[in-house]
Amino acid sequence: MTKPDSPADGLAEASAADASAVGLDRIALLRPLSADQRAAVARQCRWRRFAPDEQLIDHWADTRDVAFLVEGRVRVLSHSAGGREISFNDIEAGELVGEMSALDGRPRSASVVALGEGALVAFLPAKPFQALVTAHPELAMATMLRLCDKLRGATDRIMELSTLGANNRVHAELLRLAKRGSRQGAAAIIAPIPVHSDIAARVSTTRETVARVLSDLTRDGMLERRPDALVVRDLSRLEMLVEDVRGGA
Repeated sequence: MTKPDSPADGLAEASAADASAVGLDRIALLRPLSADQRAAVARQCRWRRFAPDEQLIDHWADTRDVAFLVEGRVRVLSHSAGGREISFNDIEAGELVGEMSALDGRPRSASVVALGEGALVAFLPAKPFQALVTAHPELAMATMLRLCDKLRGATDRIMELSTLGANNRVHAELLRLAKRGSRQGAAAIIAPIPVHSDIAARVSTTRETVARVLSDLTRDGMLERRPDALVVRDLSRLEMLVEDVRGGA
């Protein structure tokens, strides 16, 4: 993978026109700011487009920038000593990544790579980011809530890996994806359809196990596969299935 701070063939820094056309208006954390304040932040950023599968952030790197994801989707991941990919989370446009190193000054805790059609990212250096959240209490609170959410999510995953079987971990990951999806009555729509290997990387199991679990849920009527989406037909039923196992673990 190409390191984010070195030039890549066929990929240049995003132009000023890209930056001014898109801006930071869609970044959820920055919504409390006025348009002029967001424009001022945008001028402090280094804007860059990344190709699919290109690396934005390198695990253990000493970079400190916060990455605002303006377009596209990225994945936070790491690799075991044996080279097995461990996936933590997918980040959608409008979010940010890298704030931990910007705040504590320590090396990156994971790698980040672009997915799908690539990504447009605005990198804000650590000091301007620290000054921004210090000057705006509402941004500081939002940042703290983000970190709380990360800690709670990590705690849940540690408990699942420590106490649940592979099948139940797949159920729990499917529930997380469903809760992020759109709702249609009792059903939840997961789009795009999750790749078996991606789910396996998140819950430390095999693609074959994921395929078998999803097949079982489909046969039981809990899942429906459509051309462009995976439908959890009864979200509350899946939630009960997961909570029953967690409670008995």
